[in-house]
Amino acid sequence: MQNDILRDVSECFSETYFEAREKFLKLAASAISYASPARGPAGEELFTDVAWFGSPDARRVGVLISGTHGVEGYCGSAGQIDWMRRSGLESLRSDEAMLLIHAINPYGFAWNRRVTEEGCDLNRNFIDFTVPAPANPGYNELADYLVPREIEGPVFEAAENAIRKFREEKGEVAFQIARKSGQYMHPTGMFFGGFGPSHSRLTLEKIAETFDLKSRDMVVIVDAHTGLGPFGYGELQTEQPSGPSGYERALAMFGRSVTSPDLGTSSSVPIRGSIDEFWQRLLAEKHVYVALEFGTFDPENGRRVLREDHWIAKNSNADPAIAEAIRLRLREHYDPRSIDWREMVLWRSRQVHRQMLEGLGGYS
Repeated sequence: MQNDILRDVSECFSETYFEAREKFLKLAASAISYASPARGPAGEELFTDVAWFGSPDARRVGVLISGTHGVEGYCGSAGQIDWMRRSGLESLRSDEAMLLIHAINPYGFAWNRRVTEEGCDLNRNFIDFTVPAPANPGYNELADYLVPREIEGPVFEAAENAIRKFREEKGEVAFQIARKSGQYMHPTGMFFGGFGPSHSRLTLEKIAETFDLKSRDMVVIVDAHTGLGPFGYGELQTEQPSGPSGYERALAMFGRSVTSPDLGTSSSVPIRGSIDEFWQRLLAEKHVYVALEFGTFDPENGRRVLREDHWIAKNSNADPAIAEAIRLRLREHYDPRSIDWREMVLWRSRQVHRQMLEGLGGYS
C-alpha cells in the first residue's frame, strides 16, 4: 500500500502547468478547453480545461477546482488526476456526476504566481461590482509598507517597522484582516480583488452555464488551496457567503474537521469576494462549498514571498537572477516539492473526494 501511494504521487503531481495539463487531458479525452487571453512564460497558449463524468442529466454534482490561486494548482491538479486514474467514474451513482475544472487561473499556474493576468486575487474577485467595492482602511494604511519600493535597505526597514507598529497597536487579527481580507484600490498590491470581473471569473461563470449547474438539485464544490495551516494538513474551510447553514451542510457531509471563519476555527480570516459568493448567488441552499487548504510553511514566510512577488511585478527591470530566486521561493512555499507533503495531499484528497460522493448520495 505504501509503495502504491508513492507511485501515485509520482504519477499525479507535475513540475509545470504544461505537464499537469498534458496529464489531465490524457485522462479526460472529452474535455472542453477555455482559452485564456494570457500567455505562458515562453509565449505558450494557456487554457482552463473542464471534464464532466457521469450522466449529463445528473441531479447531484460534485465539482473539483484546481488553480484558483495559480501556483497552488499543483496539489489540486494532482487530486483531479488521481481521481481519474483511480476510475472515479465507477464510484458515481446513476444520478450523480463529477465536474473537474483544471487550472481556473491558468496564468497564475503557468507563471507560478497566485494572481490572475490582471494582477488580481481570484478568490477576492467575486464581489458585486455594480455597487461600491468594500472598503479596507487597514490595507490603505499599510499599502506602501506591505509592498515597499525596495526589499532591502533603509526603505525596507522603515516599512517593516511600520508593520510591526501596526501589529502592536491594533493586534494580530486586525493586521491579518487588513492584509488578507481583500482590497480594491491598489492593483499592484496584495490580495487585490480587481476593478471588475477577471477573465477567470467570467470563465467560471461560463462553465456553470454550459453545464447548467443552476438547475441541479445539489452541487458540492471542493476548491483546492495551499499555504495556510500545519504542514501537509488539509483543512476543510467554509466561507462567510454560505453563512451558518452552509457551515452546517458542510459539517454534515465532511465531519467535524470542517472549520469556519465566523466561528474563529479556521486558519483563514473572513475574506471578501470569495468564490463562494458566486456559488451562493447561483445555488443558495442547493450547494456545499469547502476550500481544501493544505498547510505548508510559517505564515510569515508566506508574507515574505508574496511581498517579493509583488515587488518583482512592479519592477520589471529587476535583476533576472533575483527574480528567478524569488519565483523559486514562492513556488516552494505554495508547492513544497517533497514526498511527505505530496503523500499527505494525495491521501487527504482521496478522503475528501470519498466524503463528497457519500454526502451526495444522501440527497434525493
